[in-house]
Amino acid sequence: MITLKPDDPITTQPQAWNETIAGLPEAHVLQTWEWGQVKAGFGWKPLPQVWRDETGKVEAAALALRRSIPVPGLSSAMSVIYIPKGPLCDWGDAPLRRQVLDDVAGLARRHGAIFIKIDPDVCLGTGIPGQPEAEEYQVGRDMISDLQASGWHFSGEQVQFRNTVIIDLNKSPELLLANMKQKTRYNIHLAERKGIKVRAGRSDDLKLLYQMYAETSNRDGFVIRDEEYYQAVWSTFMQSGSAEPLVAEVDGEVVAAVIIFRFAEKAWYLYGMSRQAHRDKMPNYLLQWEAICKAKAVGCRVYDLWGAPDVFDESDSMWGVYRFKDGLGGSVVRHIGAWDLPVRPVLYRIYTQTLPRLLGLMRRRGKERTQRMIG
Repeated sequence: MITLKPDDPITTQPQAWNETIAGLPEAHVLQTWEWGQVKAGFGWKPLPQVWRDETGKVEAAALALRRSIPVPGLSSAMSVIYIPKGPLCDWGDAPLRRQVLDDVAGLARRHGAIFIKIDPDVCLGTGIPGQPEAEEYQVGRDMISDLQASGWHFSGEQVQFRNTVIIDLNKSPELLLANMKQKTRYNIHLAERKGIKVRAGRSDDLKLLYQMYAETSNRDGFVIRDEEYYQAVWSTFMQSGSAEPLVAEVDGEVVAAVIIFRFAEKAWYLYGMSRQAHRDKMPNYLLQWEAICKAKAVGCRVYDLWGAPDVFDESDSMWGVYRFKDGLGGSVVRHIGAWDLPVRPVLYRIYTQTLPRLLGLMRRRGKERTQRMIG
């Protein structure tokens, strides 16, 4: 018998929480205590949840995040709940899977949520669909069947990337390099010959890294948040030892950087930024190679390149980014994506109809703000 323990002692103990979830399948950095604390500073309330069996062993956990949404005409605020990259459990265990889904639905009802969103890393398959190396996973199909049977909807708002590219670090550095595309290896060595040097970043680099991130977003056409948000994320995880910037320089001038997050023997390439200057020297290739080597050196088994197309052809906006990641020798992993359970269906319809227009407005304003800052 598995029982939800919302008042479990580990839900108030940062170290115990992280150690516990690190032992669960597909442990993710977005389920850590630090992520909850960052989001708490930006309007979200962390609601850690734990499931134990009759022996007291933790079988599942979820860092749920609740955000209040004032609704005109109602005396009390509504809310939404999101479990980023969770819950964490063995999704192949059907009774456990169904109980966790039932319990998180109950959590949403108790908190008066309009809906709850989850996007656990449940594997739907590996490889590009239609290609000889592609494989499909039964656990993903079973999970989708249970979600649909319980009233969950595939979400129109995929907060995190649905698919990604994974590099298996359980290989020698020589084999990791050999598995890369020939052009990628060439560009790594070109960066070395052109004088690119990579060093560990420091806290006093973060302001410059944000400025480069803003330049990157303006150049590549994606929208970023205010500097305060990224400073909170980067500094919080750097202080905990779970994140490290790597900075590429040419003659002491910073030209590109990545910020790598590490947790539970996994590494994630969550942020990358570069200047237009010296791009011909290929600093991003050498940065990725150094990040891969460093992740392996500190005991990581997996390097997650964080993001791949939903549709694997040139029509997808991520195709160019994917080609770069594919050159690094990783494998495509496809997940089931984000799913919503409408708890208040009428309000959910209003919310989902209004949200795209609101997000569009916010993105336009964010892009204008970034352009002004760069100017």
